[in-house]
Amino acid sequence: MLLGRVVGSVWATAKNPNLEGQRLLIVQPLTPELTKTGRRVICTDATGAGAGELVYWCRGRESSFPFLPKEVPTDSTVVGIVDSIDLMGSVHTSPARPVKGKK
Repeated sequence: MLLGRVVGSVWATAKNPNLEGQRLLIVQPLTPELTKTGRRVICTDATGAGAGELVYWCRGRESSFPFLPKEVPTDSTVVGIVDSIDLMGSVHTSPARPVKGKK
């Protein structure tokens, strides 16, 4: 699994039928120290992640596993939302997620 930050989303009106209802996110890959690394990737979203959130994602064949038994054609998928990272005493947190039903 890889670490990243959601930096945007993609809206597509014409797509493979098995992608219907799937959110597409733009993810900036990060090192464990939260430094940008590599090119941004388009990921399907299996978690409900939002802009600015720290996430972990996978790529390759495994990226379609969260959607089984449906066969979703994806190369990369956000599979988790990171609350915090503790790297040798240095703690990094993700922006707070809004609580549903509260203003």
